[in-house]
Amino acid sequence: MGLWSIIKGKGTQFKGPPAVGQALIKSLPTSEMVESCSIAGPGFVNVVLSAKWMAKSIENMLIDGIDTWAPTLSVKRAVVDFSSPNIAKEMHVGHLRSTIIGDTLARMLEYSKVEVLRRNHVGDWGTQFGMLIEFLFEKFPDTDSVTETAIGDLQMFYKKSKLKFDLDPEFKEKAQQAVVRLQGGDPVYLKAWAKICEISRNEFAKVYQRLRVELEEKGESFYNPYIANVIEELSSKGLVEESKGARVIFIEGFKAPLIVVKSDGGFNYASTDLTALWYRLNEEKAEWIIYLTDLGQQQHFHMFFKAARKAGWLPDDDKTYPRVNHVGFGLVLGDDNKRFRTRSTEVVRLVDLLDEAKDRSKAALIERGKDKEWTPEELDQTAEAVGYGALKYADLKTNRLTGYTFSFDQMLNDKGDTAVYLLYAHARICSIIRKSSKDIDELKKTGKIALDHAAERALGLHMLQFAETVEEACTTLLPNVLCKYLYYLSEEFTKFYSSCQVNGSAEETSRLLLCEATAIVMRKCFHLLGITPVYKL
Repeated sequence: MGLWSIIKGKGTQFKGPPAVGQALIKSLPTSEMVESCSIAGPGFVNVVLSAKWMAKSIENMLIDGIDTWAPTLSVKRAVVDFSSPNIAKEMHVGHLRSTIIGDTLARMLEYSKVEVLRRNHVGDWGTQFGMLIEFLFEKFPDTDSVTETAIGDLQMFYKKSKLKFDLDPEFKEKAQQAVVRLQGGDPVYLKAWAKICEISRNEFAKVYQRLRVELEEKGESFYNPYIANVIEELSSKGLVEESKGARVIFIEGFKAPLIVVKSDGGFNYASTDLTALWYRLNEEKAEWIIYLTDLGQQQHFHMFFKAARKAGWLPDDDKTYPRVNHVGFGLVLGDDNKRFRTRSTEVVRLVDLLDEAKDRSKAALIERGKDKEWTPEELDQTAEAVGYGALKYADLKTNRLTGYTFSFDQMLNDKGDTAVYLLYAHARICSIIRKSSKDIDELKKTGKIALDHAAERALGLHMLQFAETVEEACTTLLPNVLCKYLYYLSEEFTKFYSSCQVNGSAEETSRLLLCEATAIVMRKCFHLLGITPVYKL
C-alpha cells in the first residue's frame, strides 16, 4: 500500500495495491522458512512460516543447546554500574531495584556474548567518614581489636555518630579535622576507614549471596588518584571555569553549573563520576556504560554526560558507541502510595524483606503438606527460590520507569503474572516429562517434532521469538519485556496442554519434546531474571 501511493499515476502497469503485492510475492526468493505467501484485504502481504522449519529449529536447539539462540549485539564490552550502597549504611528497599534490574541487564548482556564489567560503585569516601572514624576512636581507642561483633549494628553506629556530630560542636570540629587527615593519607585514619569499609562490605556480601548477585567493587575511593588529572584535562580544554570560589562546568540547557571542585578545594560526586567515566572509557575500554539509579538522579547524569560530550570523550550522537545510558527507575511504594517505609517511618531493610519473603513462602509450602513429603533441605531451598524469585519478579515485571506498590500477598500469589505461578508452571512441565518414564535425552537425539495442531504451532512460534525478545530487552534496557515473554510462554503452554494430550497419545514423542523445549526456554528466562527454577512443587 505504501509503494502504491508512491507509484500511483506515474504510468505504472499495476492496477492498485493488491497487484503490487502480487508482484512482490512473485519476486520473493524461495526460503525453507516460508510455507506460503498471500495477499489479504486492500494489499497486505501475509507470510506463513513453515511448520517444518519451525520444528527443525526447535529440534536443533534441543540438541545444540539454548545458547545457540543467543542474540549477538554489536558491543564487545560493557560496564553495568549498579547496586552501589553507601558504606556504614545498611542496604534498604531502595537498593533492591538497582541491584535486581542491574543484575538482570548484566545477565542478558552476558548471554548475548558481551563481556560485562559488573561494577559496585559504593559510597566509600566523603565527609561522613570523619564522624565515623572519630566515633570509632572514642568507643574503641585500640582500633586494631575492633570486630564486627564489637561495633554491632553498623546502622546504629552511624546514627549515634551522626547524632553526636549534630549536637556536640567539639566532636564536629574533630570530625572535620578527621576528614582532612583521611584525605591527606594519614595511615592511622586510613586504617580506621578500611576497618569500617570491611565491616560494611561483609554485610553487603551476605545480601548479594542471598540474591545470587555477583559484583566487583570499585568504590568512589578507587578513582581518587585519577581525579586531579581528569580535572586538569577538562581545564586544558577550556571547560572548567571559576564561579563563586568553586570550579565549575557550565552546561547548555541547565541553569546551575556542574561543580567539579568545591570552594574548599574538595571533590564531589561530579568529580568522581566524570573520573570514573574517563577510567571506564580509557582504562577499561568499555563501549557501553550503563548506570542504574532512581529517576531522582536523572539530571545529574544528563549534566555529566553532556560535560563528557563537550570534552570529546563521547560522540555527539547518543546512539553511537562508545555510549552511556542512565537506566532510571521509579520508587517502591507502600499501600499509602508513598515511599515504602516501616511503621516507625524507617526505611525498610533489605535483609528483613528477604527473610519475610522466604518465611511466607515456607509457610505456604507447609500449608500444602510439603514438610511431610520433602527433606528439611528441600523445603528450605524451595522456600528460598520461590520467596526470592517472587520478590525479584514483582520488581522486574513492571516497566522500570514507573514505581510499584510493594505487596507480599500479590507477589506470592500462585495465580496471575507472578513468579510463583511461573515456577509452578515449570515444575508441572517437569512432572509431565517425569510421568512419561521416557529418557528425554534419548528422545532429543532420535525423536522428531510436528507442529500440526494450532496450539502446538502457537507454542512453537512463541518459543522462536525468544532471541529477538532478549535482544529487545537489551537494547531498550527494559527487563519487563522478557518477563512479558515468559508469562505468555507459560500461557501458550497451558493452552497447548489443555488441548493436546501428551502422555499416551500417538504424538507423545513430539509433544514431550515440545514440553522439554518449553522448560528449557523457561529456565533460561529464569536464569536471565536471576530466579532459581524449581523442579517439583
